[in-house]
Amino acid sequence: MFDTIVIATDGSESVRRAVAVALDLAETFDAEVHALYVVDSGEVDSSPERLRDEMRDALHERGEEALETVRSEAGRDVTTAVREGRPAAVIGDYAREHDADVVATGTRGRHGENRFLIGSVAERVVRTSPVPVLTVRQLDRSESV
Repeated sequence: MFDTIVIATDGSESVRRAVAVALDLAETFDAEVHALYVVDSGEVDSSPERLRDEMRDALHERGEEALETVRSEAGRDVTTAVREGRPAAVIGDYAREHDADVVATGTRGRHGENRFLIGSVAERVVRTSPVPVLTVRQLDRSESV
């Protein structure tokens, strides 16, 4: 049913449960796992010009850290990639490129902790993805898994 699962991560706390659920799904179906971090080109471009290279480097470094977290939690082979662009578009392109069966993501990311219900990137991924999207919300501490 699921041969290839793409986990879209931004390294935030709110995506941790999505990673766990996606890895569990991959284990159940013995699926190939891809973890993807997207450096938001809009975020880089909106920073002062003199700081853009530093900002890009810092975001790439954050991406590598986020992907390492997925790798360490997986306990199995994970294909990882850091890409740059508009996150929802890059996630959709990556899913298409790798013939993914599903994209898994959290509902709120680094910038969406105060968003109501679902973060803007997750919402765009759901609306534009060429494959089904599994959105996983972070539970409140008072809720059980």
